[in-house]
Amino acid sequence: MALTKSNRRLRIKRRIRKVVTGTAVRPRMSVFRSNKEIYAQLIDDTTGKTILSVSSREKDVASTKGTKVEKATIVGKLVAERATKEGITTVCFDRNGYLYHGRVKAIADGAREGGLNF
Repeated sequence: MALTKSNRRLRIKRRIRKVVTGTAVRPRMSVFRSNKEIYAQLIDDTTGKTILSVSSREKDVASTKGTKVEKATIVGKLVAERATKEGITTVCFDRNGYLYHGRVKAIADGAREGGLNF
C-alpha cells in the first residue's frame, strides 16, 4: 500500500534524525516549510533547547516583496547573522524530511552566504 505524502516525509525525517544531532558548539539547523511560510531553528539536542529561531513571518522579512524562494534565502541569511552574534559558525543541517530542493535549498544557500558552515 502506498504511503501518503506526510507519512513518507515522517519516515524520511526519522531516518535523518538517527544521524543528525546538535550540540551547543554545533547545533542542528531544523527547517520547517508550510505552504506560505518557512521557519528555521538552531537546536541544542543535548539540553533540548532552541538557541534561536527565524521565520518568514518576521517584520523585516514579511515586508520585503518577492517569491517564497527569495524570502527563504533572506531567512537563511538572517539565521547566519544571528548565529554569528551568538558565536556559532558551524551547524548540522536538518531538512526535516523535505527534499533538498526549492525553498529548503534556498534557506541553506542563504545561510552559507551569511557565513555558516555545514
